[in-house]
Amino acid sequence: MAAAPPAAVELRALSKRFGGVLANADVHLRVAAGTIHGIVGENGAGKSTAMKLLLGLLRPDSGEIFVHGQPCIWASPAAAMARGLGMVHQHFMLAGAYSALDNILLGAEPVRGGMINRRQARTRLELLRQQYGLPVDWDSPVERLPVGVQQRIEILKLLYRDANILILDEPTAVLTPRETAELFANLRRLRNEGKTILLITHKLKEVMAITDQVTVFRAGRVTGERVTANTNPTELARLMVGRDVVLNLAVAPAKPQVGVALEAADLHLAGPAVGGRTRLAQVSLQVRPGEIVGIAGVEGNGQSELLQALLHPRDPRCRTSGTVRCLGQDVTHWEAGRIRELGVALVPEDRHREGLLLERPLRENFLLGWQRRSPFSRGGFLRPSALTSAAAAAVEEYDVRPADLGLAVGRLSGGNQQKLIFAREFQERPRLVIAAQPTRGVDVGAIEFIHRRLVRARDEGAGVLLVSFEIEEILALADRILVLYEGRITAEFARGEVSEAELGLKMGGS
Repeated sequence: MAAAPPAAVELRALSKRFGGVLANADVHLRVAAGTIHGIVGENGAGKSTAMKLLLGLLRPDSGEIFVHGQPCIWASPAAAMARGLGMVHQHFMLAGAYSALDNILLGAEPVRGGMINRRQARTRLELLRQQYGLPVDWDSPVERLPVGVQQRIEILKLLYRDANILILDEPTAVLTPRETAELFANLRRLRNEGKTILLITHKLKEVMAITDQVTVFRAGRVTGERVTANTNPTELARLMVGRDVVLNLAVAPAKPQVGVALEAADLHLAGPAVGGRTRLAQVSLQVRPGEIVGIAGVEGNGQSELLQALLHPRDPRCRTSGTVRCLGQDVTHWEAGRIRELGVALVPEDRHREGLLLERPLRENFLLGWQRRSPFSRGGFLRPSALTSAAAAAVEEYDVRPADLGLAVGRLSGGNQQKLIFAREFQERPRLVIAAQPTRGVDVGAIEFIHRRLVRARDEGAGVLLVSFEIEEILALADRILVLYEGRITAEFARGEVSEAELGLKMGGS
């Protein structure tokens, strides 16, 4: 029998507790050198904690860490980096106004005679660029570069620091299909050069496409280790969630009703956005009751500006011209709160910044936007008993865990935070739903739940505007698809009219 390849990383019986919460419990993980190893699990399953322990960002309560067979007790993250570990975070750690070269050198500048030796750095980076096939314009400000190139810069930062174990956290979250394919080609090249890659992702299709092995976390423990070629997405989802999960929701054809739930006409936001793109240029769209209209596009192409123009039309920073109509009313000069009172449910793009008060308890977050409305308010006074009763029922119906109404929302996983937002926004049957990135950073179990709720709202007669960077989500749910590129609607498709590859090209401006 052939000997197992040597391990680049081993976690042995690793445990970590935060107060009364056991984040990691007796975690065993072995990653063979020169492989791509997938790390999957629900939100709050312990993946991130395990990686922080590996990187020296946290110290374990018990257990051992081995790197290339040597036991390691990190004094700091810098000590882990010195042993060849590095991480590309989901939200890139780049200074946008500075060049690619400056971003790569930051903190690792080659100094000669008291001056940064840029010529030496360029020479070395050119060799890395050619060796690993990572083309980058060294002198352009990072904020003007596409997200795919920004990701290459993050990878080059690690290679420049001699990292041989690379951890990538949700690396395709903001990439087009073409950029994803390029990333995977680069990862395979890195693996073939002897690098070891740990890939944290919730996209099981990508796990199957790129990894050699996969480890599944659930509730702080490892529930399965598989050779990727010997498993399938259904088995992995079951190991992640503890039950069978519908990965491809069957969505019946829409039955749009007469009328218009949402209409925007010639929305235009003046001035270039970061990176020189137009913010929003003469965007017009309609959403009918009983249909889901999907806005497809790569992040940074006007989605945030469109949402702001629709929901905050009175804000002079958001809209310079155009009109917005909601549920038969001209709301061009209305405040956001008044718009919502028409029967509009909002799932915001950034749940932390726009949808929740992280330091406040579940009970209060369930009340947001409803504090002046029946049954929670009477005669200008809140009714705590009515709030507690409604919140408890909604938390049970939407399976928000833990179901502790006094717990600070910031203690919940991302998936449970998102389910709480859905519970709040859907407590009365909405007539219009605006859902922005509804499954961003959410695990497969919560994705299934959220998709069912959106389709149910459509089937109950609501108009649904779905803004998503996830091409599979758009193709699965949307009855009509609008492509937003550099602030403009550049294409429209009915369900079934466009393939994933074709839509990806349109999202990239082809």
